[in-house]
Amino acid sequence: MHNYRNASYGGESVTLDNGLIRLDMHKRICGWGWGEIYTPEGKLMAVLDHLGEMLLRDQEIPMRMEAEGFARDDTADELALVFDVKACVVQDKLRNTSFDCWIHYAFGESCMRGRVRIAMPKDRPALRLTMRYQSNINGYASYIRGPWLKVGQDSFGIEKDDAMLPGVEWLVGGEWSSGSDWFKDPWALRVCPHPQKVTSPVMILSHGGNTIRMSYNPRQMATGWFNNARHVPQPVFAAPNFIDRQNNSIFGLMIPAAIDDNHENLVRSPQFPVELHLDQMVSFDCEIVIGRGRSLDALAEYVRETGLPEPSCSRAELERQLHRFAHLYNTKYWVPGQGFGVPQSRPGAPYAGPYYPEALRRYAAMYPDSPDAAGLREKMDWCDRQLAEKPLTPEGMVTHAGRMPSTREEAERLGDVVLTWQKEDGSFAFEPDGRHYTKDDFVVARSFIEPMGQAGETALDICVLPALKLMQAGEAFGIERFLAAARRALDFCLPMTRPEGGDYWECPLRSPNLFAGGHAANAYCTAFRLFGEEKYRQAAVYWIRSFLGFTHLWEPRPDTMLYNTKPCLCSSDWYFANWVRDHVQWEVLDSFAQAGSLGIDWSEVDPEIDWDRFQQGVTAAAVRWTIRSGDGNWLPHNLPWTYDEYVKGSFEGCYPDTHNAVTDLYGGAFIMPGHIITNIVDLLERVR
Repeated sequence: MHNYRNASYGGESVTLDNGLIRLDMHKRICGWGWGEIYTPEGKLMAVLDHLGEMLLRDQEIPMRMEAEGFARDDTADELALVFDVKACVVQDKLRNTSFDCWIHYAFGESCMRGRVRIAMPKDRPALRLTMRYQSNINGYASYIRGPWLKVGQDSFGIEKDDAMLPGVEWLVGGEWSSGSDWFKDPWALRVCPHPQKVTSPVMILSHGGNTIRMSYNPRQMATGWFNNARHVPQPVFAAPNFIDRQNNSIFGLMIPAAIDDNHENLVRSPQFPVELHLDQMVSFDCEIVIGRGRSLDALAEYVRETGLPEPSCSRAELERQLHRFAHLYNTKYWVPGQGFGVPQSRPGAPYAGPYYPEALRRYAAMYPDSPDAAGLREKMDWCDRQLAEKPLTPEGMVTHAGRMPSTREEAERLGDVVLTWQKEDGSFAFEPDGRHYTKDDFVVARSFIEPMGQAGETALDICVLPALKLMQAGEAFGIERFLAAARRALDFCLPMTRPEGGDYWECPLRSPNLFAGGHAANAYCTAFRLFGEEKYRQAAVYWIRSFLGFTHLWEPRPDTMLYNTKPCLCSSDWYFANWVRDHVQWEVLDSFAQAGSLGIDWSEVDPEIDWDRFQQGVTAAAVRWTIRSGDGNWLPHNLPWTYDEYVKGSFEGCYPDTHNAVTDLYGGAFIMPGHIITNIVDLLERVR
């Protein structure tokens, strides 16, 4: 018997079952079909609501695709059902009823026909849906839906452990997708995001240790006609299902697809309908997989199965770019008497300082005969003399971008200050008016809108960074109280499952954040090396895999965004930057640079994911971002005086702060390529 209560039952059912997943397909009174997807233990994970559905622009009632019967199409490798479907005729359903005398639709025959094949591999907990339709009319459709899953329907409802639409949503517990937790309208609404904002084409939800995911081909041509506009599958994600206001969550694919920000979130689109022609094809493909764990576990499994894409730059090309960047540091970026920098400050203000990427030292050692090696060594020696005169602070102590105390006495003095930040439970508190006051963004936010985080709260990044400082100083000078305090902080964070707290200077404290994931991965990997406890290794693997939820692992045509990364899934200051729309590359590079300084090889720690390829990919993406004079695809936001310098080539080799996933344009301030140099040198040193 079926569990789904929102469908009539025609008295016929058929089952596919390979011992790993079960599908019960049922017939409505009017035809096949709808299905129920179960775990091997009999837990209902989702209902496949139909075999397709369309709504004509001039007809209020949607029409399901239904079949009179089915055929088995089993092979040696899979079990399969085939349904020859056609759209129901609404007028036929009204004939001989009380509606017959006052409602009449012009369509007296089916508007669409097609075939749906549902295949179950014999060795995987998966279903593959192939949906092929053809139009019988010339007309307009407000939508055509393909796969439409009601997750939790007549089972666990809207409850979830977590859920994920990579690059757009990462929800925990009772949080709503398209919620205003870290956004304000209109950016909060993300039920039908622009397809290019999705970094991996997979929707995931976990409940009670079970996961369900639906993946699709984001580059598939769902429909097109001659030289008319093409449509790719439009993802629809609502957890809970606020589209229908029902006790489930929605994973769906449909057309039309959003063509820009202004066409998003239209689950039915009479103002921008799909233009249909006789025999026009409409196609949707997807795979539904059940598993164990949380959403991030399901995403990692998806990446293992599909593989990481080939980076856009070979190692030889990265090495060539390394020489280019080294030359720029030795020439264009050097300001005598000041240090390294580019003219991005206010006109007339000093813009250089005695700071440089440590990897430049390694570059000069790797290529001692390089034309730039001697000049770089001389310039870096000058910078070191200037830095030696600057006092070391607790905030700047160690981590890869800071300095190690020179004596045990200095380490104890600075580390003891860090200990004063720690609370009795091992956590560290967010201090927006104290040590975390680096920018006044949150001051503006709490004055005009609401706080992005309350003083005294804690989060993953707020805890793991001071823990990492304590571990580094404690290991270097044998200070046990530092190591013990670090362990207390890391143990406090072990129950956490979503990376939060990075970018605290401009983003909601609780929002999903790549930077927090990177810092946590490096801190826990360091703890595993120091203390040898498996729980720390497992935490390190979990947090490095969190990068997968923020990284573009597919590329639309013709835009270039492979391995571009989102910094977080929120908006800064609630309104001022949409980090679901925009990519930022420096944070992922910084996280790998930190790992390199700590001696971490992620491909050894987590061999199930090719992290060398991943690091090469994100580094190659940053190289693709770098400025070449005359490109003309960048504009500043609040630094208009820099545009003339841009035109003159002063920012050659730098890369911009942001990239727009919808327009494929760059903007914001420029970042010198120090992070890129570090990652290239790390890759060349580690992988020959």
